[in-house]
Amino acid sequence: MAKPRVLIIAEAANPDWVSVPLIGWSLSRALRDVADVHVVTQVRNREAILRAGWIEGQDFTAIDSEAVARRLWKIGDVLKMGDGKGWTALQAVAALSYYDFERRVWRQFAPDLRAGRYDLVHRITPLSPTTPSTLAARCRRIGVPFVLGPLNGGVPWPPSFEAERRREREWLSYLRSAYRLLPGRAGMLKSAAAIIAGSRHTASEIPARFQDKLVYLPENGIDPQRFTGTSQAGHDKVAACFVGRLVPYKGPDMLLEAAAPLLRDGRMTLDIVGDGPMMPKLRTMAEDLGDAVRFHGWLAHQNVQTVMKSCNLLSFPSIREFGGGVVLEAMALGIVPLIVDYAGPGELVDDTVGRKVPIGTRDDIIAGFRQELARIAEDPSVLAPLAAAAKSRVEADFIWPRKAAQITEIYRWALGETAHKPDFFPR
Repeated sequence: MAKPRVLIIAEAANPDWVSVPLIGWSLSRALRDVADVHVVTQVRNREAILRAGWIEGQDFTAIDSEAVARRLWKIGDVLKMGDGKGWTALQAVAALSYYDFERRVWRQFAPDLRAGRYDLVHRITPLSPTTPSTLAARCRRIGVPFVLGPLNGGVPWPPSFEAERRREREWLSYLRSAYRLLPGRAGMLKSAAAIIAGSRHTASEIPARFQDKLVYLPENGIDPQRFTGTSQAGHDKVAACFVGRLVPYKGPDMLLEAAAPLLRDGRMTLDIVGDGPMMPKLRTMAEDLGDAVRFHGWLAHQNVQTVMKSCNLLSFPSIREFGGGVVLEAMALGIVPLIVDYAGPGELVDDTVGRKVPIGTRDDIIAGFRQELARIAEDPSVLAPLAAAAKSRVEADFIWPRKAAQITEIYRWALGETAHKPDFFPR
């Protein structure tokens, strides 16, 4: 069959950034190998995409919606009430800004869509399920299938972590369910030919009447050109790492408390990559642990794996991760993940590739991590088969070329070229 002609909407798509913009970029780029793609993104990504070698007008179009986005971002900066905090408030403001972005996209591309120059439209980013799309209904009216997702986000705060929720200034998260009333959301779900859910939680939030068009596919992936090689740490001692913002819900303090006995007696080392408001507290906690704990601060994304490759265990007690990209990055390098069994990481890890501690209170998680770390320290060789299985799983299911092939199957189904809805990760 001929490659489908796809207009990709990736408002956030940037090869120089991380998180959602890197997902938008990586998936858009991978889809170029399996589809005839034109990417529409926001103008703030233009220079980075040009540096990556894409041709403006041919490979991508940059939409300048900064006049509205900049004003709304200033409002969001006030509402978030602190640097790196108030994620829900920022998402709410971003949703308002996105209406203007899509309005400009439609004004520019409606003639091409009406003329049949594209077989379908695929909105990759925003990932947030709280950001409606008015394009979906417009595409439906002119007979162009609209694919939505992967959508992910909105994982509830665990009940035992209300203090952490308040410290993150997540006051708007108490009202998050109001997003269902936003203009365009119902029409978006009704009009979409296919909805890709990036997590089981997000899939559960899609109303029952739309479940027949829902496909589960975790949104994170690995670029095999960025993450190369395998951990060189060996498996004779626990060499752990933590990668992420140093904020309460990521749990670096819980990790240090759980690991302290092993760190103190030399049976474990810990590399902490990242920075944030908890850094002073963590340094104080590590004062009596000698040189067993090393703080690296923020590193360029390409340099993070240099530190990770000196480790054999990702110790990551975060209690609220949507996707868990760092977990896949560790697995890709043959590093075994030890995580809290909740949300994104809990969907990526099972006992064949890593270890999970049940979600619970702070004390429960500390006790669970301490127990698992002690077991591994007794016989670090148990990590070797888990590491090999983790690396194999990423190569089989989570590299971007594989994801692009999976999404092409969704395209074929949305276009009516195949009869059965794809099911990549059956329960």
